[in-house]
Amino acid sequence: MRASPLSTRLGRPDSIAVRLTAAFLAVPAAGCARGAPSLVFFGAYFPIWLACAVIGCVAAGVARTLMVVSGLSHRLPYQLLLCTAIGTTTGLLVAALCVGL
Repeated sequence: MRASPLSTRLGRPDSIAVRLTAAFLAVPAAGCARGAPSLVFFGAYFPIWLACAVIGCVAAGVARTLMVVSGLSHRLPYQLLLCTAIGTTTGLLVAALCVGL
């Protein structure tokens, strides 16, 4: 069996080099965006992903506060994981709504 020229230069077809090459070649075809989505605050551009991260952190803090006030924090285990999941989910949902996914 004769190896193809591509596999002899880059190694096995399932090697990391082949996968990275395919990923870098696919990036320009992914979209024609001219830049990251951003908001304008006080004349400066503010990236939407950063705003969504801040909203997620605030949501996690609010969730933690509500759990402590309601007494639910004594009944639910793994509070850090739970509040992190709530904040991450909130941030991703806001990002999906802002970007339009």
